[in-house]
Amino acid sequence: MTDMLRLPHILKLAVAAVMFAILGGVAVAQDRLDGLMQELREADATAAQRISGEIELLWRKSGSASADFLLKRGLDALERGEVEAAVDHLSALTDHAPEFAEGWVSRAGAFVRMGYYGMALSDLEHALALNPQHYEAIYGLGVILETIGRPADAFEAMELLRTIHPHYPDLSETMARLEPLAKGQTL
Repeated sequence: MTDMLRLPHILKLAVAAVMFAILGGVAVAQDRLDGLMQELREADATAAQRISGEIELLWRKSGSASADFLLKRGLDALERGEVEAAVDHLSALTDHAPEFAEGWVSRAGAFVRMGYYGMALSDLEHALALNPQHYEAIYGLGVILETIGRPADAFEAMELLRTIHPHYPDLSETMARLEPLAKGQTL
């Protein structure tokens, strides 16, 4: 009988141990991510490509199997061109894990494909509130701002992107295209 009385105490200790391991894992992942972000700012173009791949893998890990599953389903649907299905999966993800920036960024991409720029901007704003260094979200923001005729704001987003990921693909070309629109032509 005394063993039965101890069971809740043992369960509490087990839950505490699991939570400590999870939180410790989160701290280690965040430390690793912070280090990679610093490396990315200082890397040459070849190293930047490798580092950004590592960062994006970390960004896609939510810590929840169900959230990761919803992200995969949404991204798979996008890849197949099933944009409405992707929005459904990614909306379920943002409802299930609102603190997971990757869900918001991915759904923004689906909204862009549907031409829903306002909704995409809203999702990117949410993602950047969660992760201000999410360079994919910043690039997406710049692309949308350019698309809706706000080249100065788009250029500003690209300047911010350059401080985080100086070797982001097509960044130089995008900035060269936007700069005269944002700052005007010199005579």
